[in-house]
Amino acid sequence: MSALDAATAFAEGLFEELRVNTTDAPGITRAAYGAGEEFAHARVRAAGRELDLDEATDAAGNLYLTLAGTTPQLPGWILGSHMDSVPHGGNYDGAAGVLAGLAVVHALRQEGRRPERNLTVMVIRAEESTWFPVSYLGSRAAFGGLPREALEARRADSGLTLREHMERLGLDPEAVARGKAFLDPARIHGFIEVHIEQGPVLERAGVPLGLVTGIAGSFRYRHGRCLGAYGHSGAVPRAYRQDAVLGFAHLVAALETSWDGLEREGLGATITFGEVATDPVQHAFSKVPGEVGFCLDVRSESEGVLERLHAELMAHADGIAQRRGVRFEFGARTGSTPAILDPALRGELAQAAGRAGLRAIEMPSGAGHDTATFAAQGVPASLIFVRNQHGSHNPLEAMRMEDFAAAVRLLLAFLAGRPA
Repeated sequence: MSALDAATAFAEGLFEELRVNTTDAPGITRAAYGAGEEFAHARVRAAGRELDLDEATDAAGNLYLTLAGTTPQLPGWILGSHMDSVPHGGNYDGAAGVLAGLAVVHALRQEGRRPERNLTVMVIRAEESTWFPVSYLGSRAAFGGLPREALEARRADSGLTLREHMERLGLDPEAVARGKAFLDPARIHGFIEVHIEQGPVLERAGVPLGLVTGIAGSFRYRHGRCLGAYGHSGAVPRAYRQDAVLGFAHLVAALETSWDGLEREGLGATITFGEVATDPVQHAFSKVPGEVGFCLDVRSESEGVLERLHAELMAHADGIAQRRGVRFEFGARTGSTPAILDPALRGELAQAAGRAGLRAIEMPSGAGHDTATFAAQGVPASLIFVRNQHGSHNPLEAMRMEDFAAAVRLLLAFLAGRPA
């Protein structure tokens, strides 16, 4: 068995252990700072010990497993991703990047090779902001950049604060609040994250790997409301209605028109109303609805596009409010900044793919990834997508192991062919 085959089999066994132990039908659930993520970190930590890697954990619970290089004083490489998932999600989102890093180390061990620079597999906490309304929580904390107020954010399911969850796991939230950094950008030669593609582009193109050019930023409103007035469905004439559902529907249609305009100009964005609901306490078959709750997630690789869409959102809301006698409350705005990834590093990965006989195409990422945090710190950063057959954030999420092996092979070719 080749070193690559042995490394792939090693990773496949870990994927299966994760699946079995974090299944939450109909998918898997690894809540940030919860039982599933804890199991995943513990199992990866044990795998690091099997591979005789140096181990460290920072104040926020990020895990670092390091294969010492022959010249450890040089700035090192970091390979990694996150281990948390969305509720009832799939087994590969995030985990593929961590296990790809372990597979690279496994293959190097099998071949008796040591890289010149330290090679660290980073297991990042809490990337999925579905749990806490904070983008890139774990990776930002690693650089000492998580705001103190983020520790008071409450987890969506438990209602406990991030601080409370950290304390329950024996971590050090006060050090996080003080901005204590574990990572120093000057000591990082580069960061590479492997991740399943979360859309259909690679599968439809028949290509196993993607080299990502940039990562979209976002603005989000998680607790929006359209407020009108309740009334009898048969007794209130149209002219006197303050129908919250119709007001909200007009907002959706108006943003769709804005999106159309962007696309005509060749500009990219995504607009998603992921949750929409009338109030179950007050709504009824024979009532004009007086309230609609919603959340809004807008993403683009362009900061200018995000600001344009935000301005148009507010203008649409004001106009609809005046015309239909409703009002909009959007609540707190959260989001992230777009990231352009290092073109030189991406070029070297493309050359390594050519040497290894692997097909890879360049493409953007509409979803957020911890790679953006490293790029924002000035670290040369790259993101490799692996083909996925059924999208992401759902129980049908898929990844062929031969495609995973292609990503590991690419990393090995890159490390072998790159000068110090």
